[in-house]
Amino acid sequence: MRQQSTAGRMPLLPTGRFRFVALDVETSCGASSSICQIGLGCVRPDNSVLTYATYVNPEQRFDPFNIRLHGIDPETVADAPTFPEVWARLLPFLNPHHLIQHSNFDKTAIAAACAAYRLPRPDLSWSDSVKIARKAWPEFRGQGGHGLAHLKERLGLEFQHHDAGEDARAAAQVVLQAEAQTGQSFQQLTQDSRKGQMQFVF
Repeated sequence: MRQQSTAGRMPLLPTGRFRFVALDVETSCGASSSICQIGLGCVRPDNSVLTYATYVNPEQRFDPFNIRLHGIDPETVADAPTFPEVWARLLPFLNPHHLIQHSNFDKTAIAAACAAYRLPRPDLSWSDSVKIARKAWPEFRGQGGHGLAHLKERLGLEFQHHDAGEDARAAAQVVLQAEAQTGQSFQQLTQDSRKGQMQFVF
């Protein structure tokens, strides 16, 4: 199931209990604070993934490279909410969950956007699905690596790369397949990066 914002509004956040939430962002330019889309992959207790995405007006320039990469341009986000508006609604939803990112870029971008708008730095609990993939499939090292593009091919994932919602869903699916591959639970795979006992983890 997928929820995506349209121009001028942010969709309702998912409801229910989730084992964990994967988060991905797209940016409008080389500045990591220039978030123009945020996507979530929310994993239910039955391991189905609810995909959510919202556009964000970054109030910064759009570089041609970034537009070519994700297809988001100034017109796409002209009426979208700004990061502080989106973050005010997202943070209470994210706080109880352990978050997954594919590489450290997403955590860095969130922190940069918070700093740019002088918002408090969020104390969120993160794990990196790249590191989890390395545990599950060490043989990929030097044979295409553990980026989403290669994992898409090797693990049979179906998603549209560089769409924040789709990439978040893919990161969630990487973790689910890693659980099956290693025989380890989500808690075991992420134990090194947990800040404490999280709610809604099954």
